[in-house]
Amino acid sequence: MKSELGAAFTFELATAGRKMRKLFDRYVRERGLTLPRARALLLLAQERSWNQTELADALEIEHPSVVRLLDGLERQGLITRSAVAGDRRAKQIELTIAAQAQVRDLEELTERLRTTLLQGIDAASLAVALSTLQRVVANAEQAAAMRREEEANVGHG
Repeated sequence: MKSELGAAFTFELATAGRKMRKLFDRYVRERGLTLPRARALLLLAQERSWNQTELADALEIEHPSVVRLLDGLERQGLITRSAVAGDRRAKQIELTIAAQAQVRDLEELTERLRTTLLQGIDAASLAVALSTLQRVVANAEQAAAMRREEEANVGHG
């Protein structure tokens, strides 16, 4: 029984993730963005400075992919990149004024979508779901770390 419940949970979790990404992507495309570009803008709007490597890690994409993503945002006039003192390869990324207006729109959109998606779910149920998802994420990160360690040991063995 537990195996069937676990299978149903992970299937629904994957389905929910795909449907949320697809819905968000549809809305951001209406605003001239792609899902990865919108996610990057929302991250870059946080109260911290970002370099390309940190952004690639946060978006869980490879460095060449983040460079292409940033090239697109720069062509759209949404970011500027500048050299980091002491590291000629590193680039500091900043939002332009135009991007800041777009980020406000994305934040409002995100809040509206969140309200729609969580409609009919009470706070207690949401708290249990959040705790469960946090455990799933932690388990996934631990499994990934163990897998990397196994691969490293095979390469040296």
